[in-house]
Amino acid sequence: MQKYHYFHTSNTITLNKVPEHNLTKLYYSIGEVASMFEVNTSLIRFWEKEFQIITPKKNRKGNRLFSPKDISNLNKIYYLVRIKGFTLEGAKNALKTKEDLNDYVIQDEQSLENDVILKLEIIKSKLLNLKNH
Repeated sequence: MQKYHYFHTSNTITLNKVPEHNLTKLYYSIGEVASMFEVNTSLIRFWEKEFQIITPKKNRKGNRLFSPKDISNLNKIYYLVRIKGFTLEGAKNALKTKEDLNDYVIQDEQSLENDVILKLEIIKSKLLNLKNH
């Protein structure tokens, strides 16, 4: 089972695989970005070609330099494609229509809340069974 960093804290879901407050530099190399998302550099290059919102600068050597805004957009793409399971076309459409992805976050919060309630009810039932025996 893969580990993702898209867990909720205090009733909110963090969309960011890479929290923006951790970004201290103006630009990051493709290797650094790939490490942040725990993916290959080829996937970052592929997403750059597929999604117009990823626009890294290139230095004289042609190396890509990703801004914090690019990384924020990669967070959204990562969330839609890897976490929510969207197709590339579905993710492109979602990014065009949902600037902040709030609708998806609200749905996730509700499903997480329902999961927690269900688990607590199971625990309660088991505790009551133990008490009665």
